Amino acid sequence: MTQRSCDGSGLVAAFRAAVANLEAHVDEVNALNVFPVPDGDTGSNMLATVRVALEEAESVTGEPAGRVAAAISFGALMGARGNSGVITSQICRGIAEGLDGKRRFNGLDLAHALGRGAELAYAAVGKPVEGTILTVIRESAAAAKAAAEHDDRIEAVLGATVNAAEAAVARTPSLLPILREAGVVDSGGQGLYRLFQGALLYLVGGSQASAVGGRLRSGAKPSTLVAHADEGFGYETMLLLQPRPGAILDPDAIRRELEAVGESVVVVGDGKAVKIHVHSERPDVILERALALGSLSRISVENLDQQAREVRERRATEFTGDVPAATVELGMAGPTDVPVLPLAVVAVAAGDGLAAIFRDFGVAAVVQGGQSANPSTGELLHAIEAVNALETLLLPNNPNVILAARQVAALTSRVVHVVPTRNAAEGIAALLALDPTLGGAANVDEMTAAGRAIESLSVTTAVRDAKVSGHKVRRGQTIVLDPDDGLVAVASERGRAIETAVRGLRPGIELVTLFYGEGADLAEAEETARLINAARTGVEVEVRHGGQPHSRYLISAE
Repeated sequence: MTQRSCDGSGLVAAFRAAVANLEAHVDEVNALNVFPVPDGDTGSNMLATVRVALEEAESVTGEPAGRVAAAISFGALMGARGNSGVITSQICRGIAEGLDGKRRFNGLDLAHALGRGAELAYAAVGKPVEGTILTVIRESAAAAKAAAEHDDRIEAVLGATVNAAEAAVARTPSLLPILREAGVVDSGGQGLYRLFQGALLYLVGGSQASAVGGRLRSGAKPSTLVAHADEGFGYETMLLLQPRPGAILDPDAIRRELEAVGESVVVVGDGKAVKIHVHSERPDVILERALALGSLSRISVENLDQQAREVRERRATEFTGDVPAATVELGMAGPTDVPVLPLAVVAVAAGDGLAAIFRDFGVAAVVQGGQSANPSTGELLHAIEAVNALETLLLPNNPNVILAARQVAALTSRVVHVVPTRNAAEGIAALLALDPTLGGAANVDEMTAAGRAIESLSVTTAVRDAKVSGHKVRRGQTIVLDPDDGLVAVASERGRAIETAVRGLRPGIELVTLFYGEGADLAEAEETARLINAARTGVEVEVRHGGQPHSRYLISAE
């Protein structure tokens, strides 16, 4: 059956198939590295990136296509590994921008989204090089647009995209001398082709598998060792940078600054968060410059010279046929061991969306629970014991959980510090203030202050007649509460209640984040975001999926 359009569930399924196809060919893509590693195996990095993106997509299955695309984009950015992973995340971001607000999309929509993905991929790289994944996405997007103008069926457009990707990959050696010297195609481009191919095979049900990717299907030629492999690469530094309170990041300016001290610079994101990837001989300089701009997380520093030596030795061993009797990976725990962390964070969250956000911020464990479903002391204790950290910061994210959290600190032999956050919005703000170089006790006051520095509101529906904060509330009315369950606004019409509450926020608010939960959908959330914009002109409103029960919206203002 031909497919003229695709909804959110279809997008999740197609992306799932794309990830599975890359996973099936990850060794093939890894074998194409010619540097030999510049920043780890390309296939593994791309796969790690899209796996996180898929987790985000799975969490919003059933939502509109635009929402699913946004989840994929967010997951790809947070999970991006290596140069190829960061560029892949920007392709996902462009697709999300192209599908923004769409419940379903057709072939023309897809072509437009791919074009936007190509634009952002090129913009992310300070010195774009042809013959790489950049060439492949650009030519694939152009072919998609040409096909869509004649036949806007999803299957037809994606088929043209796959064919163009395959052809572009095959031409990469003619554009990049190092590929021609090694006799291979570009590894990142091959990985992107495998992603597109997997999505198409899902749409056609595998019936046209033999017709898709015929020239490269038998497996691309592995890389040989070339002279470039003996050149030093220095260190690969990757991190997530977020601005200081009240500040906004400038990705372009950051990219220009880092290009003066490093190579393979990729800076992606926006004013609120950027992912940075740099090769340099001085990772300390990179971290110092980034730290001057804001707070750092997800920091990774890899010695590329050492990786290169290990790859050369492994390939030499494979070539001679000598296989070592045993392999020992230093620093890896045994199968029954739980690694000991110096400092970990355990958070309570109600809703899959909020739980996913906390995990993306590096929280070691999320305990499900919240309003009307408070986790027990035993559940919190189990989570802390399972994490096995020298120190643990516990975010209760609900006034009714704070007491249980403090009881846990007295029950375990582990060192536990409670940051008394009253909702998930305060918890997220607290995490942004976390300094992983300090101990748990040193972080508590700063994180608590950061959580209380934001204004947060909960929008729900009264389930019975009652008196709240001295005001009569009737069953079915929309009520807006502060973190201590004090009544901020009440009205029979939801928009009026939210508008009243938002107008009452303190002056100077610049960013409002709207986490929509049970009973709300993206379309309604977008409409609510427009209402907030109208009530507070000049304020940026960001819509996020929280999935929290009972509270239709959780609003964070800062």
